[in-house]
Amino acid sequence: MKKNIAIVGTGYWGKNLVRNFHNIGALRTICDSNPESVSSFVDQYEGILGASSYSELLGDEHIEGIVIATPAETHFDLAKEALLAGKDVYVEKPLCLSEAHGSELNQIAGDESRILMTGHLLWYHPAVIKLKEMITNGELGRIQYIYSNRLNLGKLRREENVLWSFAPHDISVIIGLLEEMPTTLQAQGGNYLHQQIADTTVTMLDFASGVKAHIFVSWLHPFKEQKLIVVGDQQMVVFDDTAAWEDKLTRYPHSVHWSGNIPVADKAEGLAVELTEAEPLRSECEHFLHCIETRQQPKTDGNEGLRVLRVLKGCQEALEKKSIVQLEERESYSPGHDYFVHSTAEIDAEVSIGERSKIWHFSHLLSGAKIGKECSIGQNVVIGNNVTIGNNCKIQNNVSVYEGVELEDHVFCGPSMVFTNVFNPRCEFPRKTEYKSTLVRKGSTIGANATVVCGVTLGEYSFIGAGAVILTDVKPFALMVGNPAYQAGWMTRYGKRLDLPLEGDGETVCSNTGDRYRLEDGLVSIVSEG
Repeated sequence: MKKNIAIVGTGYWGKNLVRNFHNIGALRTICDSNPESVSSFVDQYEGILGASSYSELLGDEHIEGIVIATPAETHFDLAKEALLAGKDVYVEKPLCLSEAHGSELNQIAGDESRILMTGHLLWYHPAVIKLKEMITNGELGRIQYIYSNRLNLGKLRREENVLWSFAPHDISVIIGLLEEMPTTLQAQGGNYLHQQIADTTVTMLDFASGVKAHIFVSWLHPFKEQKLIVVGDQQMVVFDDTAAWEDKLTRYPHSVHWSGNIPVADKAEGLAVELTEAEPLRSECEHFLHCIETRQQPKTDGNEGLRVLRVLKGCQEALEKKSIVQLEERESYSPGHDYFVHSTAEIDAEVSIGERSKIWHFSHLLSGAKIGKECSIGQNVVIGNNVTIGNNCKIQNNVSVYEGVELEDHVFCGPSMVFTNVFNPRCEFPRKTEYKSTLVRKGSTIGANATVVCGVTLGEYSFIGAGAVILTDVKPFALMVGNPAYQAGWMTRYGKRLDLPLEGDGETVCSNTGDRYRLEDGLVSIVSEG
């Protein structure tokens, strides 16, 4: 196992993450503002490095993933810096403290092709995994009601109330089991130790499907209790996280029959559900490492963290206003689809969106558009009728990809760059039958505010500089600048300038990838990959 993980924060929960990543063999560095804490862990765990400065982690090219276990108010800034530094990020719950910041983190992760994972531990617990499977298979029948409690004496906090401290796990599990967001929220709480901080809260969630859910959390309880009860019309299931392993998940095949128009309960003995014993936190840590390796979207990704954050904010508002809060639908949950569509985006009929792609604010995908896998479509983007976008393309804000344009895989379109599809447009004379095709080959980059006049092909891995105006075909690997654009050099597929002349013959090696390039007969090609 490669040691490629850094952990920021070694306190109450961070120490558990340190233990697990070290035991897996993936921990490289720990970072904490307390030098004594850093020294203590370095002495305890052989072979790990210590850092007191976050910038040390960001500048360490050996670190691929950063785990953030610091106070919630620091999550946004730390996660943003890490994503922009090219690191994959795992943030302990909550993702951050505002929806705007949560949306921004998700967009940055998409734009930078980084993993963003939220630490919602219960989704890695064998009992919750099995419970989800039972619901999906219909073993409980129609779900009617869910109740959870998370009670304990301490740890008492002052940076957040008990709702934000205890409830994120339960909210995550409930909306995940139901595969829908609540429509209305109600909440009540009690402030006993501090006038401004709730020590107990009871929250009710109403769902459009008719399901209701209650969440009771308290850190002023005489003993620890963590239960989740799911009531279906065929069976009921209790997940008791404080019970012995063999008793953690129990199903009750209770039923109700009607006699003389009166409901009568038929009680049955509880039956233990067999589970494979595993430490959820270790499974969560292993999942993060797996996602780094495979580029798979995490089970609890940034979008899931944002959904939980939205519910938390709504519950907090209901708590403060002492009234029912309507939760506006701001995104498509899309059960069964592994992609994200912001609710302000418009998606026409017969549009295809690939797995793990993200469509952001105020964008419009017209009928027949096809979006590949792992694409990021930024804000205020228009994808025209019947346009095809390849896999892992990034289209930045304020770009219109008109009918007649095709992007192959791994194409980058910078902010406000322009495509056209008619060579000589006139309002008075419609020319929809005269669209000229534009093809952007694999790996090409088009800089901000550049213009690509229709009817051309941009060769693979070509690089169009910011503001350039393209009027003719572009050779593979060519660097184009100016208005009208001219060739200023050659670029590697990595995005660095090649040490080759514009004309003649030659060979060179990319110092970043080890690829060997050859210039021959006016064209550059890759002779061998590093």
